[in-house]
Amino acid sequence: MARKRASRETPLRTSKKTKAQTAVPAVPAVPAVPAPLPPAPSPVHRFIVITGVSGAGKSQAMRALEDLGYFCVDNLPITLLPTFAELTLRSNTEIEKAAVVIDVREGALLSQFPKVFRKLRSIRQLEPTLIFLDASDAALVRRYSETRRPHPLAPHRSAIEGLKEERARLAPIRKMADEIIDTSDLNVHELREAFMSRSLGTTTHRHRGPMVTFLSFGYKHGLPLDADLVFDVRFLPNPHFVAKLRDHTGRERPVVQFLNQFGDTHAFITQTVEFLRFLIPRYAREGKSYVTVAIGCTGGRHRSVMIAEALARELKGLEGVRMRVKHRDVAND
Repeated sequence: MARKRASRETPLRTSKKTKAQTAVPAVPAVPAVPAPLPPAPSPVHRFIVITGVSGAGKSQAMRALEDLGYFCVDNLPITLLPTFAELTLRSNTEIEKAAVVIDVREGALLSQFPKVFRKLRSIRQLEPTLIFLDASDAALVRRYSETRRPHPLAPHRSAIEGLKEERARLAPIRKMADEIIDTSDLNVHELREAFMSRSLGTTTHRHRGPMVTFLSFGYKHGLPLDADLVFDVRFLPNPHFVAKLRDHTGRERPVVQFLNQFGDTHAFITQTVEFLRFLIPRYAREGKSYVTVAIGCTGGRHRSVMIAEALARELKGLEGVRMRVKHRDVAND
């Protein structure tokens, strides 16, 4: 009888490690490298070029700029302007703003100025500004008479002859000017104050908006040289021909009441205010710092004075705009 073979289960054998298992250290996370910061914008260096007719106040303007912290150079040869401007941009010079006076003493080199100034405007990080100082011939002749100095172009001729020649030479430069300042009615202190109050292109100044000047004048005394807009109000009835009003001015109640009785006075003020409300903010948007609104009548004592005061009063609340009123000829006969 066959024997039944008993089955044997083969036990599961586990392999024994012959070497201890080595723990693998954790790899520390690599911190993210922050993106590099954008380079700081290079500072813009202000560079003022002052020019204009002889006797208009360039020396006083230069002294005012020195007090504002400008590095000033008088009568630098025109051909050296770009070189000097480049030097002010170097970090080791510590010159953040500079000013130069250019005038007819340059002689034949003066004809090169337009080309040289265009080159200045192409220099990166430089903010060149051309300011032209002007004045009426009458004011300039009076100043030469008071100082007893000859005109640089007319040492043996009259001052008016020298001024005529000088204006012809400076005409192309005057057309390029960023700002024209009429110094006819400014004394030394007022001219200094005009430059001190400008701060000439600072960010704070631009943020404050333009300074709007309402300037009354008389046509018989000449047009204002620095006017941006000119309004002629000689169409209004003239108080000069009313005997009891002749000695008053447009700032006084009798003249104001006289002009207010006419419909044309109110219509002109209303429509001009509407026009200026449209225009002045757009001047500000373009970066214009100063706007002179000139209002003229025959003598500059009655109609123009009253209208200038009325326009300033109506526009007083215009946002971001500073205003002032000036009466150029109110004291003239």
